Amino acid sequence: MNNRYPAPRYRLTVNGRDITLEVSPRLISLTLTDHRGPEADTLDIELSDHDGLLAIPPRGATLQLWLGWSDTGLIDKGTFTVDETEHSGPPDILSIRARSADLRGPLVKKRERSWHDTTLGDILRTLGQEHDLEPAISPQFDQVEIPHLDQTDESDLNLITRLGQDFDAVATIKHGRLLFMPIGQGETASGKDLPVVTLTRADGDQHRFLQADRDAYSGVKAHYYDLDGSERLEAIVGDEDNAKTLRHTYADRSSALRAAKAEWKKIQRGSATLSFTLARGRPDLSPEWRYRVEGIKTGIGAIEWLGERVTHELADGGMTTGLELEQRTGQS
Repeated sequence: MNNRYPAPRYRLTVNGRDITLEVSPRLISLTLTDHRGPEADTLDIELSDHDGLLAIPPRGATLQLWLGWSDTGLIDKGTFTVDETEHSGPPDILSIRARSADLRGPLVKKRERSWHDTTLGDILRTLGQEHDLEPAISPQFDQVEIPHLDQTDESDLNLITRLGQDFDAVATIKHGRLLFMPIGQGETASGKDLPVVTLTRADGDQHRFLQADRDAYSGVKAHYYDLDGSERLEAIVGDEDNAKTLRHTYADRSSALRAAKAEWKKIQRGSATLSFTLARGRPDLSPEWRYRVEGIKTGIGAIEWLGERVTHELADGGMTTGLELEQRTGQS
């Protein structure tokens, strides 16, 4: 009998070897979580080991995943490094977690060094070169001057994360690339437009809209040292009355002000959030894209949303996509 309905499809390789046919009869669930921020994307796989014949993959093995549907084809979702395995039972289950960045090696090793009279782009290119990552840096960040930057007992991964926070940037590692681009600008690092996706209530299986009091903080305060380093001063964005204070003390006023502005944008984005689950998964969707959601409530439809996290889940013969969205900065 012909199946009138499209079926989810996937392809999985380990160290270049296609294991899809071996995995399919054992697959309990497959979950890909795609983050916009500094967290590495994660691939979680649960397999039945009812007969005890499964081999536990070694840490450091490379997985590559494609996802799609029988009527649309497969989409390459990238490569992942196995860093956690677990065997439990009964019933016997093998759980595998892999990440888009290799968190076992030099990237997470703490270092001591300082950067002087350089640019943000040069720092990021150096980091990329040291870890065999192709830098993809937005032009608006490339030539930003960095008079001084200390890396004290800090890993390169943490430094990349901190720079992303200070500049309100997407700072992450995906598909062998070090990405650094503005959050919410609707462009790739090279300046190409990112898609704007319109979803309707009919596309969704569940939704949850949350609107928080954006007056919980009235502004952001960051500290910095004066020119001779003898006095700690303040840089404030917004209103000082109930300002959030950043923990880090910056080397100069421009760095402190930049970090305060970035944190203030982040607070404003979090003033409204929307979780939206698609009944039919969309493996083409990605964080950092802009979204509009129609047919739920007028207030929800009036907001332009920004992707924060996208989760694709394959289980029980179906595939769903969960979106975690936040209000795009600058929207009222």
